[in-house]
Amino acid sequence: MKLFLSLLLVLSFHSLADETIDDEILQAVQIYSQDELLDLIKENKHLERVKADRCQLNRDIKDRAIKLKVPAYQFLYGDMLAWGVCFERDPELGLFYIRESSSQGLVEAIEQLGRYYFIGRFVQKDLERAYQLTYRAAELGNINAQLRLVQMHLDGLGSPYEFENSYRLLHHSIIADEAKHKEAADLLAQLSVMMSPKSVKKAKKSDY
Repeated sequence: MKLFLSLLLVLSFHSLADETIDDEILQAVQIYSQDELLDLIKENKHLERVKADRCQLNRDIKDRAIKLKVPAYQFLYGDMLAWGVCFERDPELGLFYIRESSSQGLVEAIEQLGRYYFIGRFVQKDLERAYQLTYRAAELGNINAQLRLVQMHLDGLGSPYEFENSYRLLHHSIIADEAKHKEAADLLAQLSVMMSPKSVKKAKKSDY
């Protein structure tokens, strides 16, 4: 009997210790700063992060998206709803908040909407709308949009009058990722064939 009580006390101690550790972990999670969240979004790690944080920040995220109308949080909340991460899945409401973020100028939201229209994810495929959004995001410096824009030209979308600007945007971008760097070089080489040598030269000219 004494042995049983001793084991019970030990188990109870460990259980309380585990709960204490869990409580400490729960308390340690802080709401993301604006810069931190933007970095997560740029790296497409924002949904991984909220899952890793065990959905503890749902209320804060929702409040910052709905009440404070912070673009980065509107995007995060919208993406969480669209994919059913930490919230019940609701693509319609999710796209609403991604559009709200886009209307406030968050380039990642603009690029993502363009991608969704391009592939027909959540919305009906609309290449004209996809092109408009992608071109806008590319001009705002989004690398993924710049890559997709040149590919769109190669696929016959857009006007030849826009080739020079699209070439310029991608050519002068700083791309650290080796795979994307090579992809950019390949796309630019293909686009240059569709341009006059004079236009290519102008596009390559630096403004600095």
